[in-house]
Amino acid sequence: MGKKTNWYKLDNAAKIVPSTAKGANTRVFRITCQLKEKVDELVLQRALDEIIEDYPFFNCVLHRGVFWYYLEDSNLRETVRQEDTPACLPLYIPGHKNLLYRVNYFENRINLEMFHVLADGTGAFMFFKNLVTRYLVIKHGIEADIKPIDDFSIEEKNVDAFTDFYSKQKGLKQLKEMSAVKAYQLTGEIDDNLLPHLVEGTVSASKFLDFAHKYNTTVGVLCVAVYIKAIIQGMNRGQLKKHVVVSVPVNLRQFFKSGTSRNFFGVINIDYDPAEYRGQLEDIIAKVDHDFKEKLSPENIEKTMNSYAALEHNLGIQMIPLPIKDLGIGFFDRRAKKGVTSSMSNLGQIKMPKEVEDYIEGFSAFMTAASQQICVCSYKDRLSFGEVSPFKTHKSMLNFFRCLTELGIEVEIGTNDYDEE
Repeated sequence: MGKKTNWYKLDNAAKIVPSTAKGANTRVFRITCQLKEKVDELVLQRALDEIIEDYPFFNCVLHRGVFWYYLEDSNLRETVRQEDTPACLPLYIPGHKNLLYRVNYFENRINLEMFHVLADGTGAFMFFKNLVTRYLVIKHGIEADIKPIDDFSIEEKNVDAFTDFYSKQKGLKQLKEMSAVKAYQLTGEIDDNLLPHLVEGTVSASKFLDFAHKYNTTVGVLCVAVYIKAIIQGMNRGQLKKHVVVSVPVNLRQFFKSGTSRNFFGVINIDYDPAEYRGQLEDIIAKVDHDFKEKLSPENIEKTMNSYAALEHNLGIQMIPLPIKDLGIGFFDRRAKKGVTSSMSNLGQIKMPKEVEDYIEGFSAFMTAASQQICVCSYKDRLSFGEVSPFKTHKSMLNFFRCLTELGIEVEIGTNDYDEE
């Protein structure tokens, strides 16, 4: 008899992903590790082959069911390649049986790209840190049996945490509230081929932290406040009548004990009225700080988590055939986007085992979006801001970097912008 094929329901955050992967917003995110040496392809392949056994969920393919999408085991295996295509190209192609992640490299950089159905940024980093650690252990003959400190059992990594922690509440009402405001929209000239344009800015993490302390706030609040200031600087007088709303994904593992490597996040919206801005960064920080504290309260985090789980537990939604669900979710997604100006995701500090950390220069992260999304992460004294946009220019992001230099923080900038020749 052949091996039994397993299938898996999508977690609650993943359920809306296939329906919203349109155009430039491929719903593919990218995390990278910059090493201090050139990447060895054969060693990277060996490391991947060894650690993927702990993440069987990642070797699934996506299928359309009658009512929901679902994942099914496959015998496909990812082959490591040197990167020779644009970043964040689609991974899910309807009707095609293919893996939903890819691993490639270029010179000193290892890249992991993943369709958001499989994991969120935190979950992907759990996998990626294991991959980089194993690669460096093999490459440099490190004899210690080491794994990142946030490693969990196979069962813990593959659990659907939304189901584990769901409590019945009016979650759909929470989703509607998040789309109630009509926010200022970023605009620009769209890439003719809908290719994602990546910009990465790197600063000193310790300097940025010093400025957060100076303003008596946190790194997360300061990031969002400076970003809102940068957006306001690009608005004309008429546009200043609209609110700037920055969507901030929240890692729910901080609030509910879970070691899942699948999606387990919520979203809070930071709403700022430019009319309240008097030219001082403190004006924005105070409002952002207040919103963070209010929306990250235990009660509101519970509502945020249940807002995703409500999609699955609502009987009326369950019984709607998938083609109609796709249309409905697409409509809701477009409506919700009108209530958001941009997104900023803070993946926090990336820590690696001491045996391998000196071989690593830094990490960065990127997430595709219909207009623009910023991902923030740090490693040692390297704080990275990764922007992805279909726009050919980067007005808000360049304003963001200018705001940092005005604070006295030097910024090193890199981009994949395509040569027009």
